Amino acid sequence: MELKGLTINFLGDSITAGSGTSDWENKTFLALLGKNEGATVRNYGVGGSRIARQLGVSEFIGGERDFVMREEEMERDADIIVVFGGTNDYGHGNVRFGTMSDRDVYTFYGATHTLIQNLMEHNPSATIVFMTPLHRLEEAAHDGKPCLREYRNAIKEVCEYYSIPVLDLYAVGGMQPHVEVQRNLYMPDGLHPNDLGHEIICSRLTGFLKSL
Repeated sequence: MELKGLTINFLGDSITAGSGTSDWENKTFLALLGKNEGATVRNYGVGGSRIARQLGVSEFIGGERDFVMREEEMERDADIIVVFGGTNDYGHGNVRFGTMSDRDVYTFYGATHTLIQNLMEHNPSATIVFMTPLHRLEEAAHDGKPCLREYRNAIKEVCEYYSIPVLDLYAVGGMQPHVEVQRNLYMPDGLHPNDLGHEIICSRLTGFLKSL
């Protein structure tokens, strides 16, 4: 797929918004992609937000505005829509993980189904792409929730059902914060990629989109 001249919406969390970079306007993976490829990019990233709908008030400003809710607010003329989330559902989400049969936005599985269905209905001609969470310093099961790998697997399973392409950054993101030299180089806080980390994501995503 040739990206020049296309419009791309990016729905995500703080990584998409630019947390961890030196310049939220120009150093994010999507800003770099837009500049390098001559595409128009729109940033719908909100820090602390999750794919699934949460119970109660979020501790993060705007964090209660989940992906399903914010999908309704996106402009509808995008050629491509890239969804990049799940790490906050694992990290501090307070709803059930759920199962493949769920369609309840108060479960991770159900919200992922609902999000994809809504994206398809509202943007019938757009190419929809998901990116899985990157590795992070804390990935183990906690507070009754499965490990991060299971959230990644759920995204891939639901996307496969709808024939949605997935860039598996958990597998090919090139960043593993448990390796100290990589953490220091790419994601010093163990979660948010820095400028170099975003360059890697940009490179991976550019190649992936061009292959479609």
